[in-house]
Amino acid sequence: MNIDPQQRAAHTGPVIPLARVRELAVSNPQRVAIQFEGNNLSYGQLNDRSSAVANGLLAAQWPKQSRIAILDFNDVSFAEIFLGAQKAGHVLTPINARLAAPEVAWIVNDAQAPILFVGRDHYAQVEAIEASLCTKTIVALHGEHARWPSYVEWREDQSSIDPRQTLNVDDDMVQLYTSGTTGHPKGVCHTFRTWSAAAHAASQSTPSSFRPDCIYLTCLPLFHVAGINPLCFVLSGGGKIVLTRRPDPVEILSLLETQGITNIVLVPALILAIVNVFQAKLQANPSLAKPKITLRSLGYGASPIAEDVLRRARELLDCPFEHLYGMTENWGVNTVLPASMHDASLGKLKSCGRPQPGCEVKVVDEKGTERPIGEVGEIIMRSPWIMRGYWQRPDATEKTIRDGWLWTGDAGFVDADGFLYIHDRMNDMIKPGSENVYPAEVENALFSHPSIADAAVIGVPDERWGEAVKAFVVLKTGATLDVPDIEQHLRERIAGFKIPRSFAVVAALPRNASGKVLRRQLREQT
Repeated sequence: MNIDPQQRAAHTGPVIPLARVRELAVSNPQRVAIQFEGNNLSYGQLNDRSSAVANGLLAAQWPKQSRIAILDFNDVSFAEIFLGAQKAGHVLTPINARLAAPEVAWIVNDAQAPILFVGRDHYAQVEAIEASLCTKTIVALHGEHARWPSYVEWREDQSSIDPRQTLNVDDDMVQLYTSGTTGHPKGVCHTFRTWSAAAHAASQSTPSSFRPDCIYLTCLPLFHVAGINPLCFVLSGGGKIVLTRRPDPVEILSLLETQGITNIVLVPALILAIVNVFQAKLQANPSLAKPKITLRSLGYGASPIAEDVLRRARELLDCPFEHLYGMTENWGVNTVLPASMHDASLGKLKSCGRPQPGCEVKVVDEKGTERPIGEVGEIIMRSPWIMRGYWQRPDATEKTIRDGWLWTGDAGFVDADGFLYIHDRMNDMIKPGSENVYPAEVENALFSHPSIADAAVIGVPDERWGEAVKAFVVLKTGATLDVPDIEQHLRERIAGFKIPRSFAVVAALPRNASGKVLRRQLREQT
């Protein structure tokens, strides 16, 4: 990457992924960068293909730092387009592949993306909204579309000579969308500088991800920070990524057994699912030997891990566990509960650990005054890797970043040993698995149903996903609760993971004097 000398001095930490790919394309071009669905992509091939993507994007003569949208589940093309966008001076904008069509359209148009790369699973969805999109260039990642050009053919029509555009550390590297309390997603802008700072911290707390002999199983979505981070970490270190299209527990267990995986990051619900897969195999064949697992580190996040799940997972996987806490706005790098603290007798399993190197964390009241030990307040953090800001949302940026501190919206407390605990969510966000669901998004969709007069949703404990969405609805006079009809209505408007798993009919919702729903009272009813 061409960085001005004065800026390079401030650019500390691990090598930027693009720079390492370019380096290994010369020194070790046959080294495997990504294994996907039984096929290997070498560093030499990744470099050539990303250069071709860059040249295809440059040929269109879009303004520098244009947003390059991609809608797909995990695929090796993601890495090619990610690096290709950087080589062209543009910014990759991944879209959650589980969103409904209107949500996809909103993001594409908000990002003002001149081009959209679409995977086969979303062809029909994008066809339905095509006329409403600001972009007129759509590329079919898996070909076989009557009108849109095939990605492979489009890429192979371009030169594979690296265009070597000049990039600056304060250029945006990626724009990841996160849901907002108003129901509209916000684009989180991260620069090369913020990524490098986050990687430098992560390389100190979890250095094995950056080793050349790392084999990282990446099964979480690349459109999430929990998926794109491992991709960047491993490519920066010159390691190998084993990529799955979706996080399937059967496939994950098989790959852990056969591919010499050294690192992985999961959510507790997925860890439990993997353990259950092996338990089912063992019940069918009591003589089945425990698989030989080579993991050096298993990172998990989104929620603490239950003691019983940890015990069972340790028996099966026999590796160190690390609890990671962060958010898209800080590259997912905030605190870590190291493997040494995953001993139930230490009493820290419900904690998400202490701040990462270079990060400061405080728990404060609404005025920013630090709360005493053990008392709940809002978690705020400060580090060199906080986002540059929200895409074209200066007001939202100023509300979230105040005097250099990122206000997370999460409520928690710190114990006498300096360990952080998540107590609740200041903004009532619900987290089924690794996803984020804001009540306003679901409630807005519920309000549009002809039978519903009023609605509110909360998160309730769920054995499989950690948390599930529950809806409380007030029906219009004469209406009845038709759950299948409501679910179909919602499915046309919001992603499937946001649809309530349970419904309760109430005569009225509890509200305060200003009309705000008292969600705590709703939680007390469950």
